[in-house]
Amino acid sequence: MSIGRTMEESLQKAMRMVDPSVLGFQKHDKFESMEALRQELDVPTDRRLFAIAQALYDKTMSVQEIHEITKIDHWFLRRLENIVKTRDAIEQYSLADLPADLLLEAKQNGYSDIQLSGMVKGGATEDEIRAKRISAGIEPHVKQIDTLAAEYPAATNYLYMTYHGSESDVDSADGGAIVLGSGAYRIGSSIEFDWCGVSAIRALRQMGHQSTMINYNPETVSTDYDECDRLYFEELSRERVLDIYNR
Repeated sequence: MSIGRTMEESLQKAMRMVDPSVLGFQKHDKFESMEALRQELDVPTDRRLFAIAQALYDKTMSVQEIHEITKIDHWFLRRLENIVKTRDAIEQYSLADLPADLLLEAKQNGYSDIQLSGMVKGGATEDEIRAKRISAGIEPHVKQIDTLAAEYPAATNYLYMTYHGSESDVDSADGGAIVLGSGAYRIGSSIEFDWCGVSAIRALRQMGHQSTMINYNPETVSTDYDECDRLYFEELSRERVLDIYNR
């Protein structure tokens, strides 16, 4: 379950959550011919999103042409086009020359540091991108999901991070030990890993320590709001774990 404040941000996070080998909305499986690309767009499969990415990044098809084949609403296709336009702009700069406002736009559109490292001219490392944005004051804020629709003050322990915002909903605090959840379920690694995470949290509580859970699978006990002191519905990536740890 991906949570963000825009379609662009939420989608890129979701794609990374499904499979860590996927960096985000970009070309992944190469379709070698226009016929193969059109076939993938016409018949929905789990690779259709990558076909749309290839068509937009390679400029081989317009949004209107993709809409005519897929029947996907223009609103969603324009959001995907926004992601592509940001990448096109980023690729014009080296890391040293990259404007801070463009870097912020990229983060707001869901780009990860490791994605950006492969986009700038001359290349860069993930740590260099991270250092660049932190030095520019570009860091995510923590937001709390309002489960009461603003009828009453929300106090539930559902947190996520976003680059859309000027302040955090919760203060920085000693979160104790961080426990990493199981993420997306796979055959052979599902409920057993959730049991391990919950057992770790409960053991920490019995020892008198606070705990922070990072997980993005709502079908787990570890993502129950009352199991830990702080619960982040977030990616299990190096970048995001460091973001949370540094708070």
